[in-house]
Amino acid sequence: MSQPKGYSATQVVLHWAVFALIALQFLLNDAIGAAYRAVMRGQTPEFGVLVLQHVAGGVLILALVIWRMVLKVRRGAPLPPAHEPPILQKVATGTHLALYLFTIVTVLSGGLAWFGGFAAAGTAHEIFKTVLLVLIGLHVVGALYQKFVLKSDVMTRMLRPE
Repeated sequence: MSQPKGYSATQVVLHWAVFALIALQFLLNDAIGAAYRAVMRGQTPEFGVLVLQHVAGGVLILALVIWRMVLKVRRGAPLPPAHEPPILQKVATGTHLALYLFTIVTVLSGGLAWFGGFAAAGTAHEIFKTVLLVLIGLHVVGALYQKFVLKSDVMTRMLRPE
């Protein structure tokens, strides 16, 4: 398999779709939080559209992330810029792996908490979502650093498919 110079249109769309869905999960999580706390107190929760959105959003995020991972294995990903310091390449690789990992475990822990009623999974879900938010911030800072300090085309590769 040859090394692609950029990401495919599907990879770009999946990247931004996952970003948008995760942003919605963070912004619209009050309803699921209230419903989960009610369930844990033995009360009947309100099942509004935002509860359904959170559950369906989590399932969709998991499916899209798995799709992204399969595409990355099958198609590959562009190499880092040649002038990028090796330590930044290691940080970028570690951040990407951690993003995939924490996206998956955040969804799975949320599912275990919601559908399985496991309080420990609910606690883990809260911790994982905080870690995920930090990783997303690191990912954004890294992309902006690439664009404005190193003057590389890394950001362009995720904005314009090959």
